[in-house]
Amino acid sequence: MKEAYDVVVVGAGPAGSMAAHAAAARGASVLLVEKRPAIGAPVRCAEGIVTADLAEFMDPDPKWVSTVIRKARFIAPDKCSFTITGKTGNEVLGYTLDRKIFDRDLARKAADAGADVLVHARAVPFMEEGRLSGVIIHQHGRTCEVRAKVVIAADGVESKFAKFAGINTTVPLADLDSCVQYLVTGIDIEPETNVFYWSSTDCPHGYIWIFAKGPRCANIGIGIPGTKSGDGHRAKDYLDRFMEKNFPDGKITELIAGGVSTCKPLESTIADNLIICGDAARLSDPFTGGGIYQALYSGRLAGETAANAVAQDDCSRQALTAYERTWRQSRMGTFLSRSYLIKEVFFRMDDSLLNAVIGSVPDLHLDEVTIPSVLAAMLKSNPWLVVRFPMLFLRRG
Repeated sequence: MKEAYDVVVVGAGPAGSMAAHAAAARGASVLLVEKRPAIGAPVRCAEGIVTADLAEFMDPDPKWVSTVIRKARFIAPDKCSFTITGKTGNEVLGYTLDRKIFDRDLARKAADAGADVLVHARAVPFMEEGRLSGVIIHQHGRTCEVRAKVVIAADGVESKFAKFAGINTTVPLADLDSCVQYLVTGIDIEPETNVFYWSSTDCPHGYIWIFAKGPRCANIGIGIPGTKSGDGHRAKDYLDRFMEKNFPDGKITELIAGGVSTCKPLESTIADNLIICGDAARLSDPFTGGGIYQALYSGRLAGETAANAVAQDDCSRQALTAYERTWRQSRMGTFLSRSYLIKEVFFRMDDSLLNAVIGSVPDLHLDEVTIPSVLAAMLKSNPWLVVRFPMLFLRRG
């Protein structure tokens, strides 16, 4: 580790590793800092990503693909459902990843591009006269200052770095989901199928997911807003009741819990010498809570922007505006704006309305599973939704 770098990236998840790789590949000197002793663990993610989203960045690698997904099933409270497949019924719609291997592979690629990597180290802002000048690293009882022209905060939903740097990263309780997930084996599941279960009773203002991880194995989890959590009705309580009812003989081999932001993105994701990306920038999908694509996209863009700013010897907020402008005007930015509206409406439907909407949709054969494609199918089967919830179907941006 050197005393100074062009770019320091805080957090070695997908956003941070993509940022480090992109900046290093463009000639910047880069340090990637991870607070945990092992990159990729613990996994706080359902691990799903659709084919087209992954293809934008890389080809799937068998070593970090747990299973391919060819179906998605949406289940209503009364157990009526509809299934989505590809045009012929056999296309790969997406993947359930092994995030431990996936994340480490991304970090390895960043290192191969020239980035230095430091694990089990905590980084906080190094401020001089109110200006961010780098990071202070605490590792194994030792502290040192590392200067940087640009710091990229990719430290996840907790986002302590951006907060300590003076950015308001507060998430409203109603927009912070409490999530619990089990890795379950020894269960009968639909192979190569991801399942989404909706019920205002069993998972209020949220949903339960079953993401296949292989034969008789799946990630089974739940996310509900903090406002719906309390003694006797925590996310784990709801999930345990679901498991007892549906998979009483399943063997739980892993439990993970954590928060997921389902709010709008930060009002600003840049400052002088600072870029915020991934979950730290609140770029997870407000409707599903998913964030792998947004992490990859914003991380790569952050690294490119930082390297360009360093090359031009201008790392001011104004120079970094290209990052903010680009992601907000992108497909991702438009999608996040609309997804928040969808969440605000869909998660407030009671069970009878969910039964009516989901039960009316026939099985679908689509090129890929996306919120717009599912929404369009619901509209076709339920044209009255346009009258009741017109904001969901207005074109935005």
